[in-house]
Amino acid sequence: MTDWNDTQPIFLQIRQQLIEMILRGTIPEGEALPSVRQIAMDLSVNPLTVTKAYRSLVDLDVVTKKRGLGMYVAENARVKLLAHEREKFLAEDWPRIRAQIEALELNLQELFGKGERR
Repeated sequence: MTDWNDTQPIFLQIRQQLIEMILRGTIPEGEALPSVRQIAMDLSVNPLTVTKAYRSLVDLDVVTKKRGLGMYVAENARVKLLAHEREKFLAEDWPRIRAQIEALELNLQELFGKGERR
């Protein structure tokens, strides 16, 4: 069973897991995604939750539905996801991380494990 983050909807967490699998090549372009029913059973979630996660990947144009066959990773999905995830990181995550780095007065050596203080 997966430990869910209570601050984010489950469908977004499932979507993020699938995005990471596509980016890592665990599910390569052109390959079928696991069925909605299979993921729902594996994660003990409602199939509608998985469907919503898949639909959001279709909306990003990284997953395509083949009628009667299932969902497949689209061509150039990895490139599209890299661009999308980088943009999201720079817009949403990086400003918060940067502010925390500045508040803690960390320097590059400390961030990259050299252990030196300013």
